[in-house]
Amino acid sequence: MTNDTSIASGVSARSSRRWSYDVLRVISIVGVVAIHTFAGMVSNPDLQGSARWWYATAMDIGFIWVVPVFVMLSGALLLAPRQHAEGPASFYRRRLLRLAPAFVFWQIFYIVVVFGWISGQTLTVAGVATSILDGRTYTHLYFLWLIVGLYAVAPVLAAFLSDGGQKRALLFAGALLAVAVATWSASSLLGYAGHPRPLTLLAFTQWLPYAGYFVAGWALRDLRPRGAKLAAATVLTAAVIALLVWQYGTRPAHPLLDALAPISYLGPLVALAAVGVFVSGNGLLSAFVPGRRIGAALRELSDASFGVFLMHFVILILLRQAPPFAGALDSPVMVTLLWIATVVISFGATILLRRVPVVRRVL
Repeated sequence: MTNDTSIASGVSARSSRRWSYDVLRVISIVGVVAIHTFAGMVSNPDLQGSARWWYATAMDIGFIWVVPVFVMLSGALLLAPRQHAEGPASFYRRRLLRLAPAFVFWQIFYIVVVFGWISGQTLTVAGVATSILDGRTYTHLYFLWLIVGLYAVAPVLAAFLSDGGQKRALLFAGALLAVAVATWSASSLLGYAGHPRPLTLLAFTQWLPYAGYFVAGWALRDLRPRGAKLAAATVLTAAVIALLVWQYGTRPAHPLLDALAPISYLGPLVALAAVGVFVSGNGLLSAFVPGRRIGAALRELSDASFGVFLMHFVILILLRQAPPFAGALDSPVMVTLLWIATVVISFGATILLRRVPVVRRVL
């Protein structure tokens, strides 16, 4: 009787979990690593226009939706009323204080170990202070400031959304996203017209333009199309991603298009792609309930994704400098193997280190 109850409880827990979120989270972190791995080939002027360059561009720009989707997944989970049932203080204790060790440790680690030791950069007080105030102590660590900012405003957003239903959430998300996208497009268009107005995000404003994605995750959490609607959403999303790859590859020939629809996380096409991936992914995986072993493995990979995000860059840097990758970073085969190796080692190291109680706090 006890075994039957335990099995039934386990099946119930697996069936009620949003497994699509776990799958999207794992795919997204693999995409983040792809962006950082293939960026070197994309920026290599000697390769531009070649088949190798187009492959790297597809692997880089093809995953440009990943950070917005990460933010949407956070919103889908963190804006739920149950997260705020005990008030803002309880939410901050559970979320912000839990994030604090990772927030501090990894910024120090990348400044001292990666910048100062591995890369041999000269560290100055002014330089370090500037990178901290910019919210960019290393390439990807702006995300720490971004997520802290969203955590900080989550109780306010949740309170506003709590009694307004999906209509309020959709309208609010649409308004926030529209303002952010219009602002980034306007800045780009003014630059094209010869009146540059660059937009700068500092540490305490990194989160601001992503609030629309955050709310959109909550607003769209239950939108899981099926049948013809799902097929149309999936095809449209794939077409938008293909258009982004083509646009990036032909930017010099289409400057006005590039000005109207800048290729950035806050560009209009990227916003469409991110929303499309989120909705299509949830639709395609709406009935997905893995078995016990696969579910446990998927959950572990999903739980490790934040640690992989934080750790992968240093692993990528070290692998780039080691054979067989050193000196072969213009080879699609070698860079693809570098990507796979970085993903596997990052996940393996994160999963192992998360078993150590003290270390777990920074992953």
